[in-house]
Order: sequence, then structure tokens, then C-alpha cells
Amino acid sequence: MPMEGDPTSLVKVVHLLCLSTAWGLQVWMTFIAGFVLIREVSRHTFGLVQSKLFPFYFYVVLGCSFLNLVLYAIYHPRELLTRGETLQISLFFICMVLAAVNARWFSPTTTKTMLKMQEIEKEHGLGMEVGLQAHREAYQKLREQDPKYKALRQKFFRYHGLSSLFNLICFLATGINLCCAALHLHAL
Repeated sequence: MPMEGDPTSLVKVVHLLCLSTAWGLQVWMTFIAGFVLIREVSRHTFGLVQSKLFPFYFYVVLGCSFLNLVLYAIYHPRELLTRGETLQISLFFICMVLAAVNARWFSPTTTKTMLKMQEIEKEHGLGMEVGLQAHREAYQKLREQDPKYKALRQKFFRYHGLSSLFNLICFLATGINLCCAALHLHAL
């Protein structure tokens, strides 16, 4: 019957670095970067910056989740898992899958749709304003008058919404795993 191994100090450090890197990125990208950018740069610049940052972010979270899953699985054989360890390994797996879906499907689809929307907005003199409230009526009018733009906007918000939901679930999973790791520290 397999037995739990005792991870080396290097493995513990790598595990904690991956976990804290993922957590830090998730906090920054979810709660800070976007809110700061949307208030300081034009809508189209905001979209362009986000379209460059998010694929990198999702792949880093994916890599960190994968490494954490592998390291955790190596030192916690399936036959010996407690309920808490089963929860942790499940959360690592869930985060890895959700980050992969975001990286490979939702992010590229959202970006392509956003770029098509921006082309139409440029044709109507929109997109260079700062903030979400600027020219609100002009965007409403564009949605009402251009069925292609309206359809693109619906597609954008569908994929953006799913991506945001997956990101929040991943954020919670990483947070729970970080708390579990902290609770198992023997000393600071």
C-alpha cells in the first residue's frame, strides 16, 4: 500500500511559490488591474492591454495549478487521502481545468469578438473615451441601429461572463488551498 512521502524543502518551497504566485496574480488581475485601467485609459486601449495580459495570466495560473496538482498528488496517494486532502486535490484540478478553458477558448474568443466590436466603434468615432460611462448614449444608439454590433456585444458578454465566472471559481479554489496550506504550517 502506498504511503505518504515527506517532501523535501525544495518541493515545499516550489509548492508554496506556485500557490502564492497564482493567488497574487488572481488578486491583482481580478480586483485591481482592470479597475485601475478602465478609469485611466481609453476603452480601446483598456481592451488592448487586457487582451495581452489575460492570456499570459491564464497560462501562468494554469501552470501553477498543474505544478501544485502534480506535487500534491505525488505526496498524497489517492488511497490515503483524507476528506480535506481530497478537497485540496480536487480544487487544484478544478482550477487547472478552468484556467485551461479560459486560456485556450474563452480568452481568444473574447479578444477576437472585442476587436471586431472595436472596428465598428471606430467607424462611429467611439472607443477613445475614458471610463465606462462616457458616451453611453452613443453606444446604446449603436446597439439599436447595428444588428451586427449588437450580436457581437452579446457574444462578447457571454464569453466574458463565463470567463469571469471561471476566474472567480479558480480564485476561490486557490484561496481555499492557500488557507489549507497555511493551516498546515508548523512555524513561521
